[in-house]
Amino acid sequence: MLRRVLLAVTAAYLLLVAWITLNPFPADPHRNTLLEGLLAAFAQAPLLAWIDYDVVEFTANILLFVPMGALFALLLGRWRWGLAFAIGAGATLTIEFVQLFLPARVSDPRDLLANALGTALGIAVVAVSGVFAGGRRSRPDATPSRSL
Repeated sequence: MLRRVLLAVTAAYLLLVAWITLNPFPADPHRNTLLEGLLAAFAQAPLLAWIDYDVVEFTANILLFVPMGALFALLLGRWRWGLAFAIGAGATLTIEFVQLFLPARVSDPRDLLANALGTALGIAVVAVSGVFAGGRRSRPDATPSRSL
């Protein structure tokens, strides 16, 4: 039952990623007044002036692919995390390749790096969280019992 739910969530997530990355209307920072306002405020603060649209976009790409790594790590299991990473890297490579042929989209090699980092981070979150630890049984006490 849990596996079916995980598969459904993964399918929905993959459709969302396809829609976000392949739709003909890319994000335009000049249309988003909230983002423009935040970036203008950051530019005025000495400690935050380094945060510009490129930093926000790179970070968003990382965050977009964290679920990719986590979901495939959960679906494939503990010993196939390399395959989970390969799926995430393959997905981003496919997306960037398709974007080459979409006039309203821009393929950017930095996206490959950001998305791969996000995938790896998602896998790491699953690994560190110990999701699979619950499936292990602790070893019974090795000391022999004494019979009276």
